Amino acid sequence: MKKTALYDKHVSLGAKIVPFAGFEMPVQYSGVTEEHFAVREKAGLFDVSHMGQFFIEGAGSKELLQYVTTNNVNALENGKAQYSCLPNEDGGIVDDLIVYKMEDDKYFVVVNASNIDKDWNHISKYNTFGAKMTNASDDMSLLAVQGPKATEILQKLTESNLSEIPYYNFTIGSVAGVNDVIISNTGYTGSGGFEIYFKNEDAATLWDAIIEAGAEEGIIPCGLAARDTLRLEKGFCLYGNDIDDTTSPIEAGLGWITKFDKDFVSKETFAQQKEEGVTRKLVGFELTDKGVPRHDYPVLDAEGNVIGKVTSGTQSPMKKVGLGLAYVDKPHFKLGSEIFIQVRNKNIPAKVVKAPFV
Repeated sequence: MKKTALYDKHVSLGAKIVPFAGFEMPVQYSGVTEEHFAVREKAGLFDVSHMGQFFIEGAGSKELLQYVTTNNVNALENGKAQYSCLPNEDGGIVDDLIVYKMEDDKYFVVVNASNIDKDWNHISKYNTFGAKMTNASDDMSLLAVQGPKATEILQKLTESNLSEIPYYNFTIGSVAGVNDVIISNTGYTGSGGFEIYFKNEDAATLWDAIIEAGAEEGIIPCGLAARDTLRLEKGFCLYGNDIDDTTSPIEAGLGWITKFDKDFVSKETFAQQKEEGVTRKLVGFELTDKGVPRHDYPVLDAEGNVIGKVTSGTQSPMKKVGLGLAYVDKPHFKLGSEIFIQVRNKNIPAKVVKAPFV
């Protein structure tokens, strides 16, 4: 198992450590609910250094990314980031990712921890464009400062004007005396904030500085469990649960990052799905009775027929109800449809609703 540069810090803080995507990661510190509300109401600090980072640069870098991703890289300007996905040849998804345009002919790509090798091999396979690729995953760390107080806290540590960095934009600056930090207005919680990328050797310095700077605002360390409940309340997809090699972006509700004004892997398949419609869709649902939905629980219709399965589910800390995401067969994926989630041999009624849930 790999460890992030902050592993010893997490252990010293009493974090519960679990294996995740090949890493020893903190799943929680003070408790999922407390960490969840800290991010919704104040601020939380996450170590997400297990994520993968690639640099793709030089002549052909844009052309390569344009072909292997679904979103339109041409739309990126320097200092902007873009959510996208890597389609496979069978109409599924290799991974979802964020593409940053550092400068002309230089891009920074952030991928999921469990898919680092898979994504690297997939992109490399199509690199007939002569782009230079560098896998920086083992050399970089990533902290996410999330919550309504996150900007205020991080601003104490940098001269970069964070209020001038719009959502899905970034700058490169100094944070707590550490230079060349990528400061990105992105995150996976839906509560605002920044993600910062830097060299491993600066991890402890930045962690301590952020915790100290945010003490007055109530910042606390947060683990993967709260990250999951936070992203699920906002309806954000998790690779391996809600999207994978067998799900298309059209089925997953990611048509908004699938642009047909360019050529890319599996374009024809997705164009046909968009035109003709799909037989199943990823939908949000809320239980209308007590119960907690979990990954892989069956979804049923009123007659008890299996019409889908839950991909992510939880008891929402904010709404105090069971909710989640599920692939549901046509026509049951329409908003307002009544479905049933099989929870421990009980069929709990639920309604198809539009995400985000909060």
